[in-house]
Amino acid sequence: MGIPKGTIKEHTIKSNELGEEILLLVYLPANFSPLYKYSLLIAQDGKDYFQLGKIGRLADEYLFEREIENLIIVGIPYKNVEDRRRKYHPDGDQHQKYIRFLAHELVPFLDQKFPTYHMGYTRALIGDSLGATVSLMTALQYPHSFGKVLLQSPYINEKVLDMVNSFTETELLEIYHIVGNQETEVQTTNGRISDFLTPNRELSALFTSKSFTYFYDEFDGDHTWTYWQPDLKRAIKKMF
Repeated sequence: MGIPKGTIKEHTIKSNELGEEILLLVYLPANFSPLYKYSLLIAQDGKDYFQLGKIGRLADEYLFEREIENLIIVGIPYKNVEDRRRKYHPDGDQHQKYIRFLAHELVPFLDQKFPTYHMGYTRALIGDSLGATVSLMTALQYPHSFGKVLLQSPYINEKVLDMVNSFTETELLEIYHIVGNQETEVQTTNGRISDFLTPNRELSALFTSKSFTYFYDEFDGDHTWTYWQPDLKRAIKKMF
C-alpha cells in the first residue's frame, strides 16, 4: 500500500499589480476536504520546488504519517531568468509590484478559493536564492499576511539588511534560514561571481540580535538544489 498522492493543478490569476496573468501550481493533499482548514506554503520558483525540490512528494509522506499540519502548497513559476530577476531582485523593476501581488492579490484569491485560516501565522513563504530574498522582503513588509519565511541561500545586499534592521514587529515572524558553507563564489544570473556566505552570516547575526523566532544552519555544500532538496525535509517539518 503506497502513500496516497496529492494532486497538483494549474490555476491562473489575473494580476492588476503586474498587468499579467500569473500561473499557479497548487498542491492539494490526497485527503483534501473543504471541511478541514489548511495552512498555506507559497513557493517562489514554484516549478523548481515541485520538480527539483520534490516538495509535493515530501508533503504526501508527512501528511500520511501525520507529522505536519494540513497544508496546501502554491508554487509560482517564473517565466524565464529575466522575469525572475525583475520580480525577485531587490532592484528589479517589478519587485515592489510582485510583493504587492503576493499580499494584495494572491492571498485574497487563495483565501476565497480554498479553506484556509485567514491568519498570518498560518501562511508561509519559501524560496531559494533570489526567491528567498523576495520571500523575506514580502514578509517584512506584510508580517500580518505572512507569518513564516523559509530562506534557502538567500541573496542578501545592503537593502535587505537595512530592511531587517529597521523591522520592529519581530514577534509576528518565524524564520527558517540556511546557507551553504561553500557559497563563497556563486555565479549569479547576471554572470557575476558573488560571495553569499558572508552576507548571510551578517543577516543571521542580525536576526539573532533582534529576537525573531529563528532557526539557522550552514550546510556543507554550495548554491544548488543538491543541498536545498534534502534540506526541505527538515524545513517543512520544523515550520509546519
